[in-house]
Amino acid sequence: MIKTQSIEGIEVHSCLPTKKSNRPPVLFIHGAFAGGWMWTDTFMPFLAKAGHPCHALSLRGHGGSHGREHIEWHSVSDYVDDVKTVINWLGVAPVLVGHSMGGFIAQKYLEHHATSGIALVCSVPPQGLIASQFHLMFQKPHLFSEINRIMAGDHTDTSTLREALFAGEVDEAMLAIWVRRMQAESHRALWDMSMFNLPNLHAMHRPPMLILGAEHDVLVPAFLVQTTAHTYGLAAHIFRGMGHAVTHEKEWPLVAATLRDWLDDLKP
Repeated sequence: MIKTQSIEGIEVHSCLPTKKSNRPPVLFIHGAFAGGWMWTDTFMPFLAKAGHPCHALSLRGHGGSHGREHIEWHSVSDYVDDVKTVINWLGVAPVLVGHSMGGFIAQKYLEHHATSGIALVCSVPPQGLIASQFHLMFQKPHLFSEINRIMAGDHTDTSTLREALFAGEVDEAMLAIWVRRMQAESHRALWDMSMFNLPNLHAMHRPPMLILGAEHDVLVPAFLVQTTAHTYGLAAHIFRGMGHAVTHEKEWPLVAATLRDWLDDLKP
């Protein structure tokens, strides 16, 4: 069961195992244009059933968190502060699981803090967004233009969202829910991820790390996930036939099971 509460104005969704667990909690960080809701139907109950306490925050300006009226001015540093707020509430170092922008924020968190582990899921690479932006602009210019329109706060439609986020068969009811929930994103944060506030690799703590990507991701292409893996001296697991929203592709349990197995192998 999902429980939702506000921690200093930050919306937090929680899903706990039926039996008390001594495993470190898993804290999910969503990507741009989304909110903590993106984890609640799939990964959180899946991992809680496997014995992992799960929490997902909505960054300021997202979901039910404060700051929606100033969304365009929130910085990556602000988002990192939100993660710190929730971790202080948890009272123990969690495993961070970040999707897309959330993976970038997780990397920034490691500049000044240690954690139990970090899983980067279709994450913005430490080198930033520039390469993915140029790739999208040349490969799918119409989609690049549409995403810029969404940034301005305009709503998109199901066909555009399907092309941007999914590669396989999509449940139409789920897609309609995503369209209703997607929102504007901070221009400042996107500039931070492009060039102005990239992770300081030399300052970062290096906990156990898992790097996951998707074969047909048009927003963070698989070659950039491989770049992230190479940067950290690790291998990347690329899921065939999937797009950016691996949390809701038809075969999402394959991704969740890979994450579960990695979590099970983490030393306490």
